Formats: sequence, structure tokens, C-alpha cells
Amino acid sequence: MMKRILLDTDLAMGAPGSDIDDGFALALAIADPELSLELVTTVSGNTDVDTATRLSIELLDRLSHGDVPVARGSAVPLIRRSAQQLPAPSPGNWPEGERRVQSGHAATHLAQRVMAEPDALTIVAIGPLTNVALALSLEPEVATCVEQIVVMGGVFLENTNLADMPGEFNTWSDPEAAAVVLASGVPLRYVGLDVTRKVRLTRADADAMAAGAGEFGSFAAQCTHGWIDHLERTNPGDPIDQGSCAMHDPLAVAVVVRPDLVTWRPAHVAVETGSDITRGVMVADLLTSDQPPVANCEIATDVDALAFTDMFLDRLSSLP
Repeated sequence: MMKRILLDTDLAMGAPGSDIDDGFALALAIADPELSLELVTTVSGNTDVDTATRLSIELLDRLSHGDVPVARGSAVPLIRRSAQQLPAPSPGNWPEGERRVQSGHAATHLAQRVMAEPDALTIVAIGPLTNVALALSLEPEVATCVEQIVVMGGVFLENTNLADMPGEFNTWSDPEAAAVVLASGVPLRYVGLDVTRKVRLTRADADAMAAGAGEFGSFAAQCTHGWIDHLERTNPGDPIDQGSCAMHDPLAVAVVVRPDLVTWRPAHVAVETGSDITRGVMVADLLTSDQPPVANCEIATDVDALAFTDMFLDRLSSLP
């Protein structure tokens, strides 16, 4: 049965020097014949929310899916501004053709769509969880009406080893929103950084896309080489970022129809919201004690990276 999804994203693919995996997640949601992408909502994260909205519209047009509705969401986190929060350009400065945005806030659209069709829709959240938390606050019954929420976020069996960003970026950007989602009782699956870093796109993969995946393949290859160049310049001491880049967000999309790509474990996850020193750190209790807490999600603990890459490249090869 085809899975119907609502994609909540801080998409930055197409902006120079910006991460590209969110754009590939959107492309995979369109390319996979077992997925039906029915709404894109945008949130501030990798870039400001207006840029994310504009780039989402541009990418949908590039993928010949300009009919997919796009709703603009939160420009700032629930409570605390992110240290990396970017100023948002005025939507009034967009070219006329780029104003194809749904009226109303993304959180309202998420809540209305889920409540209108109980058990029919999955939310895939690949940016900070601000919009999702607001949707759950507006309509708490979203937690029982959504089929599931799949989140790219957190890091569970490892840590970031970064004092200035102790939590994974999406969670660090709005830890209070993550806390709302975790406390909601929603069917929740988390695909964390410790797993997503294992799925990589290489320069050779980019060249293959350019050679065989149509107009989008050429664009995607250019973005991939540019992002790998950026990683190599900024992380010269990190061998994992030499010659490849991680496909964090596409893995979260892929597991909607291929949950077997990863190993899942039930867990009780809590997120740090009080201290800047540990802001966004997620603690996963794997329920191994004599009196374990109640699980509030499932977390990915491993991935079949080769199977994912084969699936990902095969799906994208079908794009125009």
C-alpha cells in the first residue's frame, strides 16, 4: 500500500554552501513509487524559513511536481532563539512566480490534514521540530490520528563531541519542541545522527547521477560536489568527510516504506532543555533495567548502508 506523507523540512539545497541532504529527501519522496508526497511544510533551521520555502518551491518545480502544496512555518524556535538563527528576507522581495505558498501557518496545515484523515498520513520531520510541536499543541489528538511521525534528529549511541553544539543540530535548534513531541504519546520513530552518518554519497555517485538521472541528476551532482568541497575545506581533519557526504534526511524518508533498512529498538528518550552546556542532548534509556521506564519512541541503532544507497540511487535514476 502506498504511504502518504507530509514532509516538514528546513530545505537548503540550491543555496551556495548549504547542506544538500534535505533536497535529496524531497527528491526521494517524489521518486519512490511507494510514497505519495501530499504537503511540504517549511521551518527555520539549515536556513531561514523564507529561503527554505522558496527553495522548496523551486525544487518541486525542477522535479515537475509544482502542484504539491507548500506551507510556510516557524521562523524561530518555540522559546529560545538558536545561536545560528539566520535573518529572514522579506517574502515581498521574492519574484512573483515564487509566491505560491499556502495561506496560514504550516502547523495549522499539518494538524488539519492529519485530523481530517485519521491513520492515513505519516509526518516525516527532517528539520527542527517547531512546526510539529505547534501542531500537537494546537490539536493534541494529532498524536492519535497520525499514522506515525518519523524524525531525523538526535544522536543516541554516540555524541557530537562539540562543545558549541552538544546536541544534534535539529534537536539543538529547538530542544523544547523535541520535548513536546516526545511527551505527546505519538507513534514516533527517530533516525539519529549516529546512524545517518553511515549512509554516504560519494563523488563517484554524483558523477553517476549526472550521467544518467536527467536534468535533476546534473543539478544534484553539481550540488553534491559543491557540498563535499565545503566539507573538505571546513573539516580537513575528519576523514569521514573526505570525498563523501552523509544522507541524513533521505534515510528518514526511506524508512517509511523500508523500515527494514535500519535496526530499531524501543527506548524512552528525554531531551535536555535547561542547560546550554548540554542543550539538545538526547538520553535514550534502552529499557534494560529491572524497572524500565515506558518507551516513548523507537530509535534506529544501525543501518544497512549498502542497501540504502542502492535503493536511493535506483529511485533517483527515475527522475526527469
